[in-house]
Amino acid sequence: MKRYPIYSVQNFSCNDIHRDFYVNTFTEHLKSHSFVEEPHRHDSYLMVFFTKGSGLHEVDFDQFGIKRGSLFVLQPGQMHHWNLSEDIEGFVIIFSQELYNLYFGQKKINDYNFYHSIHNRPEMVFEENEIPKILPYFDLLIQENSQNNKYQLDKLLNLLDCIHIEVARKYSETYSHQTHSYNIKINTFESLLEEYFRTEKLPSFYAEKLNITLKHLNRICNEILQKTATEVIIDRVILEIKRMLIDKQLAVNEVAFKVGYEDYSYFSRFFKKQTGMSPTEFRNTVR
Repeated sequence: MKRYPIYSVQNFSCNDIHRDFYVNTFTEHLKSHSFVEEPHRHDSYLMVFFTKGSGLHEVDFDQFGIKRGSLFVLQPGQMHHWNLSEDIEGFVIIFSQELYNLYFGQKKINDYNFYHSIHNRPEMVFEENEIPKILPYFDLLIQENSQNNKYQLDKLLNLLDCIHIEVARKYSETYSHQTHSYNIKINTFESLLEEYFRTEKLPSFYAEKLNITLKHLNRICNEILQKTATEVIIDRVILEIKRMLIDKQLAVNEVAFKVGYEDYSYFSRFFKKQTGMSPTEFRNTVR
């Protein structure tokens, strides 16, 4: 049975001092980590910025073209892999949530909305005139990482956060969401969904947890995500089913049970209605 690996920062970093932070040029990264071109997940955060070349990047069953200026941000658990041209160049950063949150204290990595799984696209494209806003920070990261200076980790993390700030500004311009109060509610909804989606499928459960009416939850979801609360829940459940099906470690009926469906026939009909394929058919379409 095929199992798709989950990589930690330590799988990439050979630096015993900064074991939860990894930065490299993409060219050097591929020399010793060519396995990343096969489907896999990370238990950490990942950022990749391309400065040359082309290809395809598949993230949780969505495909994105790669070109100069393409930037991708992934959070822990997202399945992805690459198909890259020979002349690919860029940068890769991998870091743990624990390291970031501990260092910055009151500011948490999830404060950056481009990392949120419900309403994020993992891709942004920096146009040619925008690239100078962030490229120097990547260059400085590589430069700092190659040395052995005092306060090195401090500088690496602050350079990373400068990149985060530029990405957040770009993200706000590209995917402008509604009022701040709605964003707080949708982020809390996301956190609750991650915790309960295997057992709780009804939007009324989440509305009650959020201390709002179901009508208001649907209004928020429609304003920000252009979906109903039910559609958001279904999307999260279907994503998890797909992840487990392609990992092939569980029988299909075990996958059903893991996401809260004791009736296999109902589970199979539900999945086919959403995807157009039975769970077994979907499993057989992946390599």
